[in-house]
Amino acid sequence: MARHLITSALPYINGIKHLGNMVGSMLPADVYSRYLRQRGHDVLYICATDEHGTPAELAAKEAGLSVADFCAQAHDAQKAVYDGFALAFDYFGRSSSQQNVEITQHFARRLNENGFIEERAIRQVYSPTDGRFLPDRYVEGTCPHCGYDKARGDQCENCTRVLDPTDLINPRSAISGSTDLEVRETKHLFLLQSKLQHEVEEWVAAHEAEWPQLASSIARKWLTEGLHDRAITRDLDWGVPVPADTWPELAAEGKVFYVWFDAPIEYIGATKEWADEDPSTRDWKSWWYESDETVRYTEFMAKDNVPFHTVMFPATELGVREPWKKVDYVKAFNWLTYYGGKFSTSQKRGVFTDQALEILPADYWRYFLIANAPESDDSSFTWEHFTATVNKDLADTLGNFVNRVLSFSKKRFGEEVPAGSEPGEAEAKLGEQIAELLSEYETQMEALQFRKAAAALRALWSAGNSYLEEKAPWLEIKTDKDGAALTLRTAMNLIHLYSVVSEPFIPATSAAMRQAFALKDDTATWISEAEAKSLTSVPAGTPFTVPPVLFAKLTDEDLETYKERFGGTAE
Repeated sequence: MARHLITSALPYINGIKHLGNMVGSMLPADVYSRYLRQRGHDVLYICATDEHGTPAELAAKEAGLSVADFCAQAHDAQKAVYDGFALAFDYFGRSSSQQNVEITQHFARRLNENGFIEERAIRQVYSPTDGRFLPDRYVEGTCPHCGYDKARGDQCENCTRVLDPTDLINPRSAISGSTDLEVRETKHLFLLQSKLQHEVEEWVAAHEAEWPQLASSIARKWLTEGLHDRAITRDLDWGVPVPADTWPELAAEGKVFYVWFDAPIEYIGATKEWADEDPSTRDWKSWWYESDETVRYTEFMAKDNVPFHTVMFPATELGVREPWKKVDYVKAFNWLTYYGGKFSTSQKRGVFTDQALEILPADYWRYFLIANAPESDDSSFTWEHFTATVNKDLADTLGNFVNRVLSFSKKRFGEEVPAGSEPGEAEAKLGEQIAELLSEYETQMEALQFRKAAAALRALWSAGNSYLEEKAPWLEIKTDKDGAALTLRTAMNLIHLYSVVSEPFIPATSAAMRQAFALKDDTATWISEAEAKSLTSVPAGTPFTVPPVLFAKLTDEDLETYKERFGGTAE
């Protein structure tokens, strides 16, 4: 089986992420990783907190903590939420790790040796009050385009225009609030992406046909506009230090690498963190170095991260002139909106992942988000849509099927799977249908088409309900007890099948369904076509229990409560 390396865009350290962040990277990566593991592949799913850059320093200042302490606490808080969502990372690291420091500095040295880094003098905002240069987000002011008075020096959150600190009207220090600002000359390192343009174009051309249109179109747009040389250092107290053995003057000034230079390298750094925990059995380099023929690498991210992963990081890897693994497939997502408006971490608009888990267990959210993933275009989260999906798909189609089959069988036949008669025409027809739907589900999962995969899974659940309605064992038992027993036994085998194939979407619920049957040596990781057609994995005589309600139906009162707490509009 193939070896699959999977990464999702690193969640930034400053605060708990919202549902849009979850569905735009980490959750689909987890669903795909789980599916591949079930199919027998060797999978390594890596992620980490992105801990460098001005927002980390500003958030630490606001919290009254050192940046190191703030990042450590924030990392643990985020990891707790991801554990709550049952994200099965193989390793969840930190971009501030020593491993990332060493690999980032190695990349910088090699780029410099190969002529792709240049030291340049630039003019930058300086605050005499703070006694320091102010990188992008350390400068706030009024946007010259829309008049928003809290625009940051890198981008206006209101109109989304990209800015330079010197563009702002009435600029002020984000540290002290001082308006006594100057523009002084300082030196920084620039990655000469312009010299790598042709190589990046060739690399993208060799891969873009396989990527989703969203990813390839964004990459192509950046290349068409031309790659510009980009500053990769900042004047910050927190970050990967510029190595003194290569740039002694800049190191003495305390320069650190720009977060978007070291963050993608942390995919490699986190893999080394993982390997260093058990070096006798884990080899990080086999996943990343000279591994083009043995590893398939898939990245998951929202569209705003696509340029960095399809153009900038590949340029870095190409410029190093070493055989580091580059991405094979970029799964890019559009935005999940909140009632058509933008989720906002800074403005606390929308539902955040910790709040979601306070309301309902993870499987409710996992299923809804993947079933409505913003793949081909933006999708909107509304409480009305959420409650309708939970009630129709999870509570009625799946949960009610499981409950009524097991409850009725227990009431009429006891706590073991009944035997009944031999399968007939209805069961043969059902088996063919289930095998066909399972094949469709597999096809869509292999293609990373998550909404279509969710539709195929939902169709599998619906097929069980249709069979049950057709056979109507509650009527059948009055005239043909063995026939009713066959119907219930077949339906129980469907429940077991659902428990296996639904695991990537709803792992906790799948475990509950599977544990309902006291099967000996139940080691099935997937369902074969023959097993889907025969539906005999759970034989007669198998003890079973009726699990608690899998999914509670959400009421109109629940809906109003959610809307009152979070708002029923984008604003």
